[in-house]
Amino acid sequence: MRPSPPRLWGRLGGVLIVAATVLSAAGCGAPAARKDAAAAAGAAFEAAVAAGDHVRACALLAPQSRQQLEQDEQTTCPAAFASQHLPKAAGIDGVEAYGRQAMVRMKGDTLFLSQFTGGWNVVAAGCTHRPDRPYDCLIKGA
Repeated sequence: MRPSPPRLWGRLGGVLIVAATVLSAAGCGAPAARKDAAAAAGAAFEAAVAAGDHVRACALLAPQSRQQLEQDEQTTCPAAFASQHLPKAAGIDGVEAYGRQAMVRMKGDTLFLSQFTGGWNVVAAGCTHRPDRPYDCLIKGA
């Protein structure tokens, strides 16, 4: 004997509610992990900048940002990076991650990052907030 339609929908509804709960619970860890990874990449970039390790800082830039910096300065990334006057940054004030994009706010600097196959890379650095306008960044991709 087949279950009546209300009984069938009751069972399906219960299964859908359980599936939705499991999926939402599984998804809760993903944003936190992305935020943590973006924050770690941002902190590593700022540590390289603070140490004057321009080779490491360049390695942490997104490919298009690195190419744009080299093109703008007409030299290699480490040499170009040395001429940049990025603000000193300390401590992370906040991280926002949306899919494969993230913003890491620090005391003194704001970074924008993208997630690539090898991890998070800095797309823009030395960014200053401008109310009702886009951020103004010293280093950025095309």
